[in-house]
Amino acid sequence: MYKLIRKVLFLLNPESAHKTTICALKILGYIPFFNRIVSVIFRCQSPQLEREVFGIKFRNPVGLSAGFDKNGDLYNLMAPFGFSFIEIGSLTPLPQDGNAKPRSFRLEQDQALINRMGINNNGVKYAVEYIKEHKPNCVLGANLSKNATVSNEDAAKDFERSFSLLYDFVDYFVLNVSCPNVKDLSKLQDIGHLSQIIDRLLTLRNYYDNYRPILLKLSPDLSNAQLDEIIELVLLSGLDGVVATNTTNSREGLITNKETVMKIGNGGLSGKPLFNRSLEVVRYIHKKTNGILPIIASGGIMTPENAKQMLDAGASLVQIYSGFIYNGPAFVKRINKHLIKK
Repeated sequence: MYKLIRKVLFLLNPESAHKTTICALKILGYIPFFNRIVSVIFRCQSPQLEREVFGIKFRNPVGLSAGFDKNGDLYNLMAPFGFSFIEIGSLTPLPQDGNAKPRSFRLEQDQALINRMGINNNGVKYAVEYIKEHKPNCVLGANLSKNATVSNEDAAKDFERSFSLLYDFVDYFVLNVSCPNVKDLSKLQDIGHLSQIIDRLLTLRNYYDNYRPILLKLSPDLSNAQLDEIIELVLLSGLDGVVATNTTNSREGLITNKETVMKIGNGGLSGKPLFNRSLEVVRYIHKKTNGILPIIASGGIMTPENAKQMLDAGASLVQIYSGFIYNGPAFVKRINKHLIKK
């Protein structure tokens, strides 16, 4: 059934297909018991799947990556498909339109996507107001970034502002300093900028009664030497974990012809071609930290076997996005059933 729906959706560009899907889900959500029926069909529950990571209990290890629920208003529509946690955003203090269209492209032969969305979102206040009125039915994470018009020197203030506004409404935070689609954002991975952001947020967290884990999202394009520096900072600072990885600027190993790829231009690549590098980064971090640092694996998980490989490599949890797009609504259930068998 989904193969037929996918054929129709794939006639549209990825951004239009996403909007169409969300619109349909919102309409269906008004049907009495729709979400409960979806939950019965697509959820897979077992004590074998449950786990506790950075002090939070998860029904299963599969989550939805940031980028799908950009504005923080879709989590209760997506949770019934079996996700135990959903990461909203990236969110910025002020609303922003992102980059000019077209800005999202599908590489069907590679089961991949290229996007240069530019962190378009309605701003953190929109998310806060929505969450106030719609209690999450899953663990909710918030992926934070700075506004594109804000300099790297002032980036810490942006992170601080979003962090403080959202603190009482989400379960954990992820710092996005590695998105390749915002000019100079990845430069925030330099230790000087990064340590300033981390220090300010950790200090601010001390003033709250409840503890919210803070994680850092890493680029797959970092060298091992750069990873070593960041890992050391994460461990010394007391951050709670990392997300590995974001999208990549690399175009190596693509099946799609080079002319098509070059015509698309710049943007972050996600999907199947990213898997091997993301797995390599997860394995490297796990070994480097002797397994003490929680890792959320994200990047190129297109099969249940891929998810198992990530967990075996040292990940505590996994996130999917492109895999959900290409495989359909039963993908989370397939992963969880595979994990139970193993």
